[in-house]
Amino acid sequence: MTATRSGIPDLPGVPAFRRRLRAALFARVAGPDGPANRSRIHETPGPRWFPEDSPIRTVHGDASMFVGGLRALLLQSLHPLAMAAVAGHSGYRGDPWGRLQRTSTFLAVTTFGPAEDAQRAVDHVRDVHRRVRGTAGTGQPYAASDPHLLRWVHAAEADSFLRAHRYYGARLLTEAECDGYVADAARVAAALGVPDPPHDRNELAATLEAYAPELHASEEALDAARFILLKPPLPLVARPPYGVLAAGAVALLPPWARSELHLPYLPRLERAVVRPAGDSLIRAIRWAMTPPAAWRTFTASRHPSCSSLPDTAPPQHESQAFSWVLVARSSSSIRDPSGCTPSPGRTTHRQGGGPRRVALHPAAAPLR
Repeated sequence: MTATRSGIPDLPGVPAFRRRLRAALFARVAGPDGPANRSRIHETPGPRWFPEDSPIRTVHGDASMFVGGLRALLLQSLHPLAMAAVAGHSGYRGDPWGRLQRTSTFLAVTTFGPAEDAQRAVDHVRDVHRRVRGTAGTGQPYAASDPHLLRWVHAAEADSFLRAHRYYGARLLTEAECDGYVADAARVAAALGVPDPPHDRNELAATLEAYAPELHASEEALDAARFILLKPPLPLVARPPYGVLAAGAVALLPPWARSELHLPYLPRLERAVVRPAGDSLIRAIRWAMTPPAAWRTFTASRHPSCSSLPDTAPPQHESQAFSWVLVARSSSSIRDPSGCTPSPGRTTHRQGGGPRRVALHPAAAPLR
């Protein structure tokens, strides 16, 4: 028996298992058009919206997006009008994998694809949004093209992706790169019609907090959470690993959001079990999806003391996009245990309740 440069034993059958796992993950998340889309995204010459070393490519090119995407869905659902639009028009129950595949392709194209394709993808989404209108159960009208709702969806998504990368990314971003990620994401948001999207972490925190009085869990949000967390359309063999990803997503939600969605808050269990399990699973996904030669380069280039660096415990009040599968790449650098997010929070009032301390940004309390 030999060992690869990554330290993983080269056991008989492991390469074949890795290929099957990679193919299964890719087919599920990228869909039947995945191979063609991947070739077009990466092999078509021409300018891109973002350079190769941009923060958005680091974040969207990492397996932590599996957790970030689930967290984004849960957080976004807490705006009743946004959730009403999703429940009434997205088809997330009837065709959840198709919705996932369309979202993953959109993120891959806008992050890594040719500029012309990125603009074409944005134009298509805006055209779809213009046709999505209705009335929520409360009698309030909604429109998917409403700039106010678009801004909420974007802020919750950027917050979730950045936070998931903070905990599970192969390489954590520096503080400047974290701000750079928010600025990069704003480029796509503005193209989608988001007015004045946040361009750094402080603006992102302020944007999220401004929505606090509007947020609560509608019956549609509770139903969506049950579907996402308890009734995923997966075979039984896939449900345990999916449960680990879902638990990781819930652990990154602030306590008030969990309370609204009737989800538990168990910080000790999360520190002792959820985060280590999530980290191990994300590493396994990264290993499966990264071609062997690239994986050997990645592991060989990591800082030798990386595994011994101190890490921070998850804050006790703690990012639908899986473009990573279309990218199949990984970053290599030293893990920065200090994190990259400020600590906003304020007291506000919500509809139907008293004052509460809100902390919507992913690092609402100091990391320690």
